[in-house]
Amino acid sequence: MHAAYSSYVARIGKEPGPMQYDYASLIDQGRVYVIDDGGVVGVLVLIPEPDAMLLDNVAVRPEAQGKGYGRRLLAFAEDKARRHGFSRIRLYTNVLMVENLSLYSSLGYIKTHRGEQNGYSRVFMEKSLP
Repeated sequence: MHAAYSSYVARIGKEPGPMQYDYASLIDQGRVYVIDDGGVVGVLVLIPEPDAMLLDNVAVRPEAQGKGYGRRLLAFAEDKARRHGFSRIRLYTNVLMVENLSLYSSLGYIKTHRGEQNGYSRVFMEKSLP
């Protein structure tokens, strides 16, 4: 997570939320999924909520970015949500992470609102799942 998010620290003025997560606990809860391609190159955190699957975190190591790993993780998240009976998947990202906003929009995620959460300015998005 440090490698994937460290470039955002200067932009947002503090560590992004995912750099502060307790990943051992999330792993114990069965919430973490990885892509291993000779080492972990991408990480996904999914949290089932009452009305949708929350895509809480998706991250790819900088040297592996641009190779489709992020899109594979997002497709996996959507498939996992469908298999759990959800018709929607939600996510949020920092308002200053414009690359993420562009990617999510290109994959069919719609902005639902902006707001402050845990001291961060965030954009909330969701996608209906067929």
